[in-house]
Amino acid sequence: MTSSPIALSATIERWPIAGSFTISRGVKTEAAVIVAELSLGDIKGRGECVPYPRYGETPEQVLAAIDMVSEQFRTGITRLELQNAMPAGAARNALDCAMWDLDAKRTGRRVSQTIGLAAPRPLTTAYTISLGTPDAMADATAKAAHRPLLKIKLGGQGDVERIAAVRRAAPDSTLIVDANEAWTEADLERHLEACAKAGVTLVEQPLPAGRDWALGRIERPIAVCADESVHDRSSLEGLHGRYDAINIKLDKTGGLTEALAMSEAARALGFQIMVGCMVATSLSMAPATLVAQHASVVDLDGPLLLARDRDGGLRYDGSIVYPPDASLWG
Repeated sequence: MTSSPIALSATIERWPIAGSFTISRGVKTEAAVIVAELSLGDIKGRGECVPYPRYGETPEQVLAAIDMVSEQFRTGITRLELQNAMPAGAARNALDCAMWDLDAKRTGRRVSQTIGLAAPRPLTTAYTISLGTPDAMADATAKAAHRPLLKIKLGGQGDVERIAAVRRAAPDSTLIVDANEAWTEADLERHLEACAKAGVTLVEQPLPAGRDWALGRIERPIAVCADESVHDRSSLEGLHGRYDAINIKLDKTGGLTEALAMSEAARALGFQIMVGCMVATSLSMAPATLVAQHASVVDLDGPLLLARDRDGGLRYDGSIVYPPDASLWG
C-alpha cells in the first residue's frame, strides 16, 4: 500500500429490505451500512461495513471510529498498521477493504492476484428464510424450494415444528439452520435431533456465546458452527470440542486481511469454513467472495434480501454468485 497522503471520507447509507428480515433478536426493514472511500488523486477505493448492535456498534459510532484515524491516512498508513491501530469490527472492515480496493485500482492488479489466489470461481450461496411461524416459514420456503441451499433462521420455542415444516416445503434442498444463540442447554439435544431427522447439515450458534460449553459435553449428531462465539484468530482458542466449523464474516474479523489469515489458521486447526454476511449490498459481499473460495459453506445472499442492490453489483444467477467486476471492488 502506498504511503502517499490519502483522503478519507465515510457516509451512512440505508438500503430497504424486501419485506422484513427477522432473527431471534429482532426485525429489520432496512440495512444501514457505512461506505468508506479512500482517494489518491483521481483514484478511489471503497469498502462497506454493517454496524451490528449485537457487538455494541451503531452507524454513528462506526463513523466516529473511522474519523478518528483519518489523519493517519493523510500521513500514511499500511494495512498492517491499520490492524494494530483499530480493533476488529465493522469500522476496520470498511477501511481495510477500501485499502485493498484502492491498491487494486492504483496498480491495475486484482486483489485475487495480489493474494496469490487462482482466478475466483462462481459460488453457490445459501438463501435465508427469516424467522416466523411454522406456516409462514413453510410458505416462504416453498417459494425458494428451487434453490439448492437454504439457511433457516430459528428462535428457540417452536423450532422443532419450524424445522419439520420447512423440510416438508423444500424436500430437495440442502438445509442449514441458524439459531442466533436462541437455544438453551435444556433443549439443545432435542433441537439437534430434530435437525438431524430433517436432514439438516449444519447448525449455526445454537447457544449463547460464552455459555456454549454444553456443546462439548454431548455427542453432536450434525456439524455445529460457531458464529457469535468467533470473531478473529484470537477467538479460535477454546472452540475445539465444541464446534466443527466457524463462520467468518468480515464485519467481525475487521476486514479481508484478518479474514484471510483466520481462514488459513482455522483450516490448519481442522475447522470447516463457512463464510457469511450481514444484510448489505454487493460492495460488502465482494471481498468476502475471495475468502469463500476455500469455504465449504457460502452464505453471501445479502443483496438478494434487499429491495434493490447498488448499481454495478454482483451478478446472481439464482443461487450462483459471480466474482466482482473491477469497477465494483478489487
